Amino acid sequence: MFSGIIEEIGRIQSITAIPLGFRFDIHAKKVLRGTRIGDSIAVEAICLTVVKQRFWLFSVDVMKETIDRTALKQWQVGTKVNLQRALASGERNGGHQVQGHVDGVGSIIEKTEEGIATRLRFAIDAKLTTYMIQKGSIAIDGISLTLTDVQADNFEVSLIPHTKVATTIYQKKVGDAVNIEVDYLAKYIEKMMGK
Repeated sequence: MFSGIIEEIGRIQSITAIPLGFRFDIHAKKVLRGTRIGDSIAVEAICLTVVKQRFWLFSVDVMKETIDRTALKQWQVGTKVNLQRALASGERNGGHQVQGHVDGVGSIIEKTEEGIATRLRFAIDAKLTTYMIQKGSIAIDGISLTLTDVQADNFEVSLIPHTKVATTIYQKKVGDAVNIEVDYLAKYIEKMMGK
């Protein structure tokens, strides 16, 4: 479980093909403090297991299922990625509960500056907007954000200056893909209601 509060921006150092997947070596500092082999780190919203660690690098293996369901196809050496460690018991949770399980890939369709804020609108599969409400929570590339508008096949969030500098989202352009995780409680409620 993650908070959706990004701890640092890492960088893809190298990519190695493995059978039906890839190994990514990621440069980081803060998220490696106290991290051991087998721990989970959310990388651009994707919960991944640390399989190797040395100096300022950690390695994760990604299988076909993850490649097919996320936006990591666009990662290359040098790509900056949002990183966060799993929550420890007793920690403050300033975001919302994020599982690190990507529900779908969206794309930026509009970027508008509004004073200190930046409004971002994303196109998404209409089946995912079922789990969204205005002022509800959404995780985009692992970042806990508040929904400011929800339409049939798109939604909007607004970024404060801190989010623009502490995450990778502001560097993305119209047309770029992002990983989306909807509020998992909405999915449980839907299942309990028999829909």
